[in-house]
Amino acid sequence: MEPLIITTALTGAETTREAQPNLPITPEEQAQTAKECFEAGSRVLHLHVRDDNGNPTQSLERFEAVINKVRETVPEMIIQMSTGGAVGESFEKRMAPLKLKPHMATLNAGSLNFGNEVFINAPLDIERLAKYFQEVNVAPEIEVYESGMIDIVARLVKKGLITHTPLHVQFVLGVPGGMSGKPKNLLYMAEHLKAEIPTATWGVAGVGRWQLPCAIMAIVMGGHVRVGFEDNIYYHKGIVADSNAQLVARIARIAKEYGRPLATPEQTKKILGL
Repeated sequence: MEPLIITTALTGAETTREAQPNLPITPEEQAQTAKECFEAGSRVLHLHVRDDNGNPTQSLERFEAVINKVRETVPEMIIQMSTGGAVGESFEKRMAPLKLKPHMATLNAGSLNFGNEVFINAPLDIERLAKYFQEVNVAPEIEVYESGMIDIVARLVKKGLITHTPLHVQFVLGVPGGMSGKPKNLLYMAEHLKAEIPTATWGVAGVGRWQLPCAIMAIVMGGHVRVGFEDNIYYHKGIVADSNAQLVARIARIAKEYGRPLATPEQTKKILGL
C-alpha cells in the first residue's frame, strides 16, 4: 500500500469567519497554517484565496502573494491551486491563476447542484481547461462529485485531452446536491475509477460529517485523504476545530495506529507524478 498523502483544504470559498473564527484568510495566515499542517503531516495545500474583506477571489495578485508567502515559509509544501473559485465565478477568471505555475491545480469534471446554487462546468469549458493544463504544463487533480463524472474523465483521457500520468482523482463526497460519503458510495467510486482508468490514484474529501468516516476508509483502502476548513469546520459534532492542523494531526495519528506511513515530500511527488 502506498504511503498516505494528506491534503489540506485550509480555507475554501464558502466557509466564513462567523462559522469558523480560526479560518486563515490573509497571505500570512495561510502560509503559517500551511507550515503547521506540513509539520502535522500534510504534504499538499489545496489553495483558495480571499480578498482583504474575506471574500473569495480569483485575483492573480492575491494568488501570487499567497503562493510566494507559502514557498518562503514552507518550501517543501506542494501547492495545488483551485480553479473552482466561488460558485458563479466566470470560467476565464477561474482559469487565469494557472499562469502562476503551481505544482498542481484542480479540474472539476462536471456540473452539479451545490447547496442552493449551481456549480457550472460545461463540457466545452472542461475540455478548454484540460487543454490549458497541457499548455502551461501543470498537473491536474480531477475533482469528481458523483460517478458519472468518472466516465467524463475517462472520455477526456481517451481523447488525449488529459495526458498527465499517473492521473490523480479526488472524490468530493457529501456536497448537498452530490453523492454522499456513505461507505458503499466510496467503495463504488474507487471500483469504478479502477475499471475506467486503472493507473489512476485517488483521494477523498468528505464534506461535513462525512470527513472523518471517508478519511478512515481511504486509509484502509489505499486511497489518500483531504481534510480542512473548506470541507468541515468541526472536530467533533458541535465542537469547532481549533485549527486545520488539528484535523491533519488526527488523520496522521489514525494512519499511524493502522500502520500506514505518511508520504514524505519526495514520495508525494513520485505518487502524483510531479
